[in-house]
Amino acid sequence: MSKKPIVLSISGHDPTGGAGIQADAESITHFDCHPCSIITCLTVQDSTTVHRLIPTSADNIIHQAKALFNDMPVSVIKIGLTGSVSTIRAIVKILRLYPHTPVVFDPVLACGDGTPLASTELINTIKSELLPLTTVLTPNSIEASQLADLKEGSTINSLGLTLLKSGSDFVLITGGHVNGSIIRNHLFNPHKNIETYESIRQIGSFHGTGCTLASSIAALMAKGYSVPDAVESAQTYVNNAIEQASQFGKGQYFPNRNQP
Repeated sequence: MSKKPIVLSISGHDPTGGAGIQADAESITHFDCHPCSIITCLTVQDSTTVHRLIPTSADNIIHQAKALFNDMPVSVIKIGLTGSVSTIRAIVKILRLYPHTPVVFDPVLACGDGTPLASTELINTIKSELLPLTTVLTPNSIEASQLADLKEGSTINSLGLTLLKSGSDFVLITGGHVNGSIIRNHLFNPHKNIETYESIRQIGSFHGTGCTLASSIAALMAKGYSVPDAVESAQTYVNNAIEQASQFGKGQYFPNRNQP
């Protein structure tokens, strides 16, 4: 029997199922990969906002990762919500133990309504310790500004090139937070070339799109796609998922990650 590639998601648990570990697992499964997971933190949240983060023990995160890697051939690691400085440092230890495993990192620094989920110390720790170990970084434009330590409104070029200097091999800056009828995502590669992808903005507010995109990229990389090809195909999947989104609660719409 042929084995499916394994993608390890290290992220938070969203009890609504709209984002976090569940969104990652659904996206990874869609691309015929096997999802494994380590929960960085529990959350108290609904479809409108995050009310509270409850971090997982750093030691437990490391022990879970060692157990998984000793048992299974993990192809790609996807990282989402970290939640605390101690969690970031635990993840860094894991990545240094398994340096040949590609890493896709969606730096969740705020929830969909803009409520911050990251302190200045946490952002600085991400910049200094986690970005240099990242293969593909997928911030939105606001997160890119925070991580690059540049003012909001800085050019996409300056954001992307600054983040490349931070150590990430590829940087995909998503444009969903920029006003306009067209969303533009920009991929910066190690040669500082820029690829721009355009899509029509769907009406509504959507929960878990960043998780869906990053985990899809990770799954496609696990299937053997190059980073640019994985990025392009993942965006098509996310756009289709948004077009088929449903509203289950009183807040944001959830993308349909179980599309045919």
